[in-house]
Amino acid sequence: MAFWGKRKRDEQERQDAADQVLAIKAQKALVATDERIRTTRDELAFAQAELGDNATKDLRDGLDAVAKHMREAFELHQLNHDDIPDTKEELRTRNARIVQLCEWAEDVLDERTAVLKERIEKIREAPRVREKTREEAQRIAERLPLAEQTVERLKLRYSPEALQRIGANPAEGRQLIEFALHSCDVAQRRREAGRKEDALVALETAIEAVRRAQSILDAVDDFEIEAIRTQNTLADVVADSRADIAEARRERQTPAVVQAATQLDQALRALTPPGSMGDPFAELAHISSLNAALDAARQRAQRNIPSIEHVGHDVDAADRAIYSARSLIEGHRELIGADARTRLAEAERLRIDAGTLVADEDTRERARDMARRSGQLANEALQVAQRDIDQARRNSYGGGYGGGPGWGGPRGGGMSGGDMLGGLIGGAILGGIIGDIFD
Repeated sequence: MAFWGKRKRDEQERQDAADQVLAIKAQKALVATDERIRTTRDELAFAQAELGDNATKDLRDGLDAVAKHMREAFELHQLNHDDIPDTKEELRTRNARIVQLCEWAEDVLDERTAVLKERIEKIREAPRVREKTREEAQRIAERLPLAEQTVERLKLRYSPEALQRIGANPAEGRQLIEFALHSCDVAQRRREAGRKEDALVALETAIEAVRRAQSILDAVDDFEIEAIRTQNTLADVVADSRADIAEARRERQTPAVVQAATQLDQALRALTPPGSMGDPFAELAHISSLNAALDAARQRAQRNIPSIEHVGHDVDAADRAIYSARSLIEGHRELIGADARTRLAEAERLRIDAGTLVADEDTRERARDMARRSGQLANEALQVAQRDIDQARRNSYGGGYGGGPGWGGPRGGGMSGGDMLGGLIGGAILGGIIGDIFD
């Protein structure tokens, strides 16, 4: 009997200790939740001032529901400390309910405030971001004369086909910068008028316009460097191709090998002479394609493992093609359809995979095929993207501030404001600021 009595006392002591811990937890939870409700009311007042009543309705409703249920928690706490004696079971049940209500209240407030936190933070930072965006737009505007001079200088060295991807970039960049600065002014007016949501839409539009202007001017700066790299890669591919033709003529002469070697030889003879205006990007793509066709024909006649250097040239050609496609698509994202983007994404994936397979002879042929397929897809992406841009330019009727060329006036050789800014203006319409953008 003494044993059972001791065991019962030990269990009771453990239960009493747990009840004490629960009581302390309930008291702390009640204080913390009450403080959380107070601070959330302050946040709600600020959010209402910044975003308006409609945007803060969910938080307001959640706060009302929490306050209503927390009254129950305070009533239970009062019962625990009144003059009426309570059993341990009653105290335990009430404290557990208090903890449950407090945890539920914290979860509701966390969920509702998280939704508004990012928007409130953006609005708080909007004046600073607006000024930073305006400064960045003005900095980019200072690059425009140099970009125009660069394009004029490149016209003396490269064919119109080669310059097609950047020829209109300075004009498009100027339109984007003007649009960004105007959108910053709209954002400031809207904020001063109390329409902070509309101001935020205008500011985000300005930020995107600056980003695009930066991208297309960077493409002008990078063009000459990439063109030189492409010419160097082309020289390597030409040397490889001539060596491949010589080797192919000493091997088994199947009709496919003879035809592929002849076509590659003719293409090599037709390359732009040094000092003449040409398109190294197109020529590299063409020679690489014919070289791949010759290799495929030779392999069908006699299996031949390519050298690491040879495959490296195919990888370099893929890199050049991917860069050209990415540069064009990045600078005109609003005009490019899914087809070009999909091809570029697949080209980049194949290029990454190819780079891991070059060293091993057992996978080198696969790496070469993947690199060539990557280059082919990138070139296709470039062609499709250019087609999308040309189609958008043909279909555009202009638009903008109304007046001179590029902003709704007569169309010239470049791209009008309506072409480049269509996507940006669409977002502005959704935000209700279109009337001010075209004031």
